[in-house]
Amino acid sequence: MDSFGNDVWNFAYFLTNRSDAADDISQEVFLAAFNGLYAFRGDCSVKSWLLTITRNKALHYLQSAFIRKVTLTDKLKRGSSPSAEQVVFDRLDNHMVWKAVMQLPRKYREVLVLDFHYGLKQKEIAILLKVSEGTVKSRSHRAKKRMSDLLSREEEV
Repeated sequence: MDSFGNDVWNFAYFLTNRSDAADDISQEVFLAAFNGLYAFRGDCSVKSWLLTITRNKALHYLQSAFIRKVTLTDKLKRGSSPSAEQVVFDRLDNHMVWKAVMQLPRKYREVLVLDFHYGLKQKEIAILLKVSEGTVKSRSHRAKKRMSDLLSREEEV
């Protein structure tokens, strides 16, 4: 958890766009990893393995009936201090870039985050997402094009 806890939480947040969900998913990931440690074959890095579990847990979370039908989003405004991820994003000079990344569809956002933020190779991304390397390349290309369009629109405003 010390080595990969932040990576797992950040990836869960990028996929769900909710800090409370990222907290829950991170806990579930490390429990699943502990319980399934014997299943780790070493075909990929530990980081890749944990991010795969994170992706599966996040997708399962997003597909649940509760999230699809009952979740109240942005209905409650809390008077507390800003969340940790908001503080980090606010301090970054590239806040506009992260804002644009979060506007992308999940399939494009995943590829960009895994490539640029986590530094995974296209082959590792393909294995993690269970798609071909060609699909990773095309998603990456389309994501970069959409990012360019989003950022150019932001600069115009």
